Amino acid sequence: MLHRYIFSLTLFFCFCCASVFATEIENDESTVVSGAGTVAPALSVVDVAIQEAGVSLPKAKPVQLDKPVLPEPAAISASTYAPTIKPAEKSSLTTQVDKIVAESTQLPTSIMDVQPALFLLGAEVPAATATRLSWSPSQSFEGIASPSPVLVVNGATPGPTLCLTAAIHGDELNGIEIVRRILYQLNPEKLSGAVIGVPIVNLQGFRRASRYLTDRRDLNRYFPGNEQGSSASRIAYSIFHQVITHCDVLVDLHTGSFYRENLPQLRADLQDPDIVKLTHNFGSIVVVHSAGAAGTLRGAAVAAGIPAVTLEAGGPMRLEKSAVEHGVKSIQTLLNKMKMVKKIRLWSHPEPVYYGSTWVRADRGGILFSEVKLGENIKKSDVLGIVTDPITNVSQNIVSPYNGKVIGMAVNQVVMPGFAAYHIGIAAEDDGELINPQDVMAGKDEQALQAVEVVENKPITVMPVDADIEDMND
Repeated sequence: MLHRYIFSLTLFFCFCCASVFATEIENDESTVVSGAGTVAPALSVVDVAIQEAGVSLPKAKPVQLDKPVLPEPAAISASTYAPTIKPAEKSSLTTQVDKIVAESTQLPTSIMDVQPALFLLGAEVPAATATRLSWSPSQSFEGIASPSPVLVVNGATPGPTLCLTAAIHGDELNGIEIVRRILYQLNPEKLSGAVIGVPIVNLQGFRRASRYLTDRRDLNRYFPGNEQGSSASRIAYSIFHQVITHCDVLVDLHTGSFYRENLPQLRADLQDPDIVKLTHNFGSIVVVHSAGAAGTLRGAAVAAGIPAVTLEAGGPMRLEKSAVEHGVKSIQTLLNKMKMVKKIRLWSHPEPVYYGSTWVRADRGGILFSEVKLGENIKKSDVLGIVTDPITNVSQNIVSPYNGKVIGMAVNQVVMPGFAAYHIGIAAEDDGELINPQDVMAGKDEQALQAVEVVENKPITVMPVDADIEDMND
């Protein structure tokens, strides 16, 4: 009997201790039991006050773009006024609340002077913020997600949103460096509007040093894409609808392809007055009229009402300092002309606008040596290069069929018959006089419309473009 009494007394004592412990958990203000049975921190006084005031916290934090992103606790946004905290609740939180109030008093007097937050890729980027986001188009060929970095600089004052895309073809490196230099040089406190940069769109191709996706498709022939289509079409749909639709202006960066290099130039549809006006803002750079092939990002953006141009500079598989610097200077000029930054870039002389262009082909196979340089002005019948058969020693000249400028050319190499060797910007003659490039470069709307009328009314010879040549453009 004594043993039974002691055992019962022990059970009663354990039950009482468990009840007291459970009561302490329920009464502890620092923890709360979630629906899943896990213990989570309870809301603090500041959190409750912020929740009651409807204050939203930014998802994207300001970071130095060239530094790794470290996890940090969420900070209270300075874009809204801090809620009023009752004196009885303030206690040790006085310093934190006073800091919020001090920040709120520094806001501009007019809400119209503040750049709105940018909502992109599931994140909110507040005004005067530079950050990195991540775009995950789909799964790669190996079934592993391949997120691509997206650099975002949201300015302090209102303005347009400029988007820069590069490496849609994975072997085109100059555009990656151009985007890097532009985004890292921007100060969000001195920027009006926003700049979104996607340095590497085709991450699959970039990792393999290939122009194409892993399935050998050219991504720049599938825009605006189809979310139920092929892999390329789905990737195109993803980047177009998640990023490009947020743009007011798009500059798509490219280089030449297949051992060819391009003079720094803009490809633009000069029959669109808005795009003609846009080309005025890049400074001294060659402009080539091109409506763009079906499925290009540029063409899809224009169809969606977003003025867009392609900026070509240099060749693939290498980084060329002069091409990169020209591209950077052109985009910096664009930022200034769009009143996004206050920094003037000076140019020595204007470059011409070409409403027609053509590739000149080799008729024989052999070793190609060029007689002209990229950017050189040429006349009809000038020798562009010489192709020599290494076995028979028979040579043939490649001559220019037009007056104009070499705006693209192949590097010296072994070529086959029909190889496209030289891209010639055709000088448009009007009664023996060339169209004045300043008519298009001057930046006046009236002159832009006149330039468009010249294109529409003047019979200009534009050589037919076949599939492989179109593949070398954009």
